[in-house]
Amino acid sequence: MRKIYTIGEILVEIMADKVGQAFTHPGVWNGPFPSGAPAIFIDQVTKLGGQCGIISCVGNDGFGTLNIERLKADGVDTRGIRVLPHETTGSAFVTYHANGERDFIFNIKNAACGKLSAEHVNAELLQDCQHFHIMGSSLFSFPMVDAVKKAAGIVKANGGTLSFDPNIRKEMLDIPEMRDALHYVLELTDIYMPSEGEVMLLSSQATLDEAIARYLKDGIKEVVVKRGNKGASYYSAEETIHIDSYRVDEVDPTGAGDCFGGAYIACRLQGHSIPQALRYANACGALAVTRRGPMEGTSTFSELEAFLQQQHVASVGVL
Repeated sequence: MRKIYTIGEILVEIMADKVGQAFTHPGVWNGPFPSGAPAIFIDQVTKLGGQCGIISCVGNDGFGTLNIERLKADGVDTRGIRVLPHETTGSAFVTYHANGERDFIFNIKNAACGKLSAEHVNAELLQDCQHFHIMGSSLFSFPMVDAVKKAAGIVKANGGTLSFDPNIRKEMLDIPEMRDALHYVLELTDIYMPSEGEVMLLSSQATLDEAIARYLKDGIKEVVVKRGNKGASYYSAEETIHIDSYRVDEVDPTGAGDCFGGAYIACRLQGHSIPQALRYANACGALAVTRRGPMEGTSTFSELEAFLQQQHVASVGVL
């Protein structure tokens, strides 16, 4: 399997104990849990046997240690994580509403991960990286954009491939430099992994089908659309494949898309067929929402096989 690297924010997540709990009043909060979209993604890759690493920054504090030790214990190469002695590790507080919506308070841009810049990208560390993954959520500052461009350029120059999960906060599109950075990454992308609602965000086309056709015409080899409880769809110049989702009771949706992406990329780079990679990725996303805590949802192949077997038995029983 080719070595996979990612770059971006590492933080802790602290979650409201009760649905409807407001930020404006005292309450019980659970955590800290290791988090950050790139960190969740790469943890999922290593859970499926991938050789992988991450480039980021954390503070010299307990939250930073929590993340580094968790990633290291799961098998992620943490040499690319810089500990900044005068900064604090990023954080996210999250509260849940009865309708399934969530609200967040982030400390990312002004935290250690927000100080990540091109000088933290070690070219030597990336010499054996054959695949690089980028999250749009990581393109939140100009120094971070420079770091992403440098790392992606190194990997592509060495003949590697690149996957891109836009994971876009819509306000980013109102900043011309951020929109330009997203399009820059898109031009380098081999595997594009938007959610259904994100397909059109970086496209000037009128319909979803036209947007996907244009991405493929412009050089993207695979477009994988995450459709939540409607499953996932794969598009290439040669074929279209759809795989349905799996029924589960949702506990915490945070990180499910990152787990899906990590599973899909790990499976594709291990030589799994596209339908099998989609099945594992869907199963991974489904399992993720049944567990409380963003990185607690990452799964091993044995866990995914057990889950898929349960789903098969349940579907036969229904029939």
